[in-house]
Amino acid sequence: MMKILLIGATGVLGRPAVAELLAQRHDVKALARNEDRAIVIRHLRAQPVVGDLFDTESLRSAMTGCDAVINLASRLPQGARFASPAAWRYNDHVRVAGSAAVVDAALHSDTVHTVVAEGICFVYADGGDAVLDEDAPLEATGFLRSSVLAHENAQGFAATGRTAVRLRIGLVVDRQLSQTLLGTAKLHLPMLPGPHDGWRTLIRPIDAAAAAIAALRAPSGVYNVGADPIRVGDLAGVVGEAAGVRRARTVPPWLVPAFSALAPLTRSLRVSSARLSAATDWRPRQPRVEPQWFQ
Repeated sequence: MMKILLIGATGVLGRPAVAELLAQRHDVKALARNEDRAIVIRHLRAQPVVGDLFDTESLRSAMTGCDAVINLASRLPQGARFASPAAWRYNDHVRVAGSAAVVDAALHSDTVHTVVAEGICFVYADGGDAVLDEDAPLEATGFLRSSVLAHENAQGFAATGRTAVRLRIGLVVDRQLSQTLLGTAKLHLPMLPGPHDGWRTLIRPIDAAAAAIAALRAPSGVYNVGADPIRVGDLAGVVGEAAGVRRARTVPPWLVPAFSALAPLTRSLRVSSARLSAATDWRPRQPRVEPQWFQ
């Protein structure tokens, strides 16, 4: 059993992470940015600690007595805000400045020996049909850059001889994304960017959260987190089946430039999570993308 500070506990990955940590009998403290969030954390049965993600002293206090820190904080824009540059800038601030403060606080802790940091697999360059491991080339442009910078911050913790695990997580199929995809498919509108023969790597929130917890047992390094990759054409069929239509439509290539935030989603990313599985025995509970993911 470990004493863990979880950052981002009320988010898409944080909520299942709290449940899994408690099921494994860990002692869970969770950072709350205000008293309203503290109430939510209490309902999740974790111990809230009110603090500021961007303030090192506040984080040092929150880490008192902890063995490890799992940082799942992000502010990915949802819905219409996905195309908002201002929304992406705030997400960049959370990832870069927040991760720097977390690492700084952990470096000054006498007890924290492991930091686990979230990240995204879209930082990889288009790989075509190639299987992409953690050594594959990156193309971290635009809003993707903040994920790489956050991982560089975390790597500084490993430089002291302690453990820093950095995760590159696939596209998380949460309730918001599922509703968007199903609603768009039912209206017969295009909603999946990229060519039919390209690859996508997706993951359910519960499996991504379980991977973050399994990462507590991994050596320092970068690890991919995803279910079995699926071709865009096959994914269109799966989403279509979940929506009750023949097949979901893909976004035509000429439309992608109008939505710059969509561009990384057009890359063919056949990402392998074998390294994390070998290090920790973690496996997705549902490794294949199926219609029930979206229902």
